[in-house]
Amino acid sequence: MAVHLMVSAGRGPQECSWALARLVGRLEADAAKRKIRTRRVETVAGERAGTFRSVLLEIGGDGAAAFAASWSGTLCWQAPSPYRAGPGRKNWYVTAQPCSMDVARTVFDEADVEIVPTRTGGPGGQHRNKASTAVRATHRPSGIVVVADTERQFSLNRSIALRLIRERLHAGDTAAAQAAETARWRIHDELVRGDPTRIERP
Repeated sequence: MAVHLMVSAGRGPQECSWALARLVGRLEADAAKRKIRTRRVETVAGERAGTFRSVLLEIGGDGAAAFAASWSGTLCWQAPSPYRAGPGRKNWYVTAQPCSMDVARTVFDEADVEIVPTRTGGPGGQHRNKASTAVRATHRPSGIVVVADTERQFSLNRSIALRLIRERLHAGDTAAAQAAETARWRIHDELVRGDPTRIERP
């Protein structure tokens, strides 16, 4: 099973992008020694060549979750700035957080839908009022319930009800995917400097 780890320099200076590139390289080397697979799914380049504002990693193999946890939190690359002369700050922080990538899509199966004929009032003449032409459809796995009564034929209302359920399931899946993406990008603003979970040096 693969897990995903977002490593971000947040809103830090360009040295943090430099530090991120070194830390990701160190993480990948550590993973290789442990026979754990890593893959860069997405990278956002920094201002300077060879630096990154963020890297999204896929980590797989036995022990992937525990390995990702050991590299999660605030990471510190401890080294002098390659861009500023003279003594100064040596601690450059990035954040690494597990994130969700694979939002399950709902598989629609008509067998999961309970169709119940029902009567509805309103315009439509005597046939609509006396016959059970309307449909109350319940999608059992999700609990979605719809009523279709716009047509005078049961079969047409049944088709409409099934379409409405499909549309609601699709809308729910889309909202879940958007929420997962928002959560991933929120990681960029969650960098806490100081008290790192790991300190790495050249």
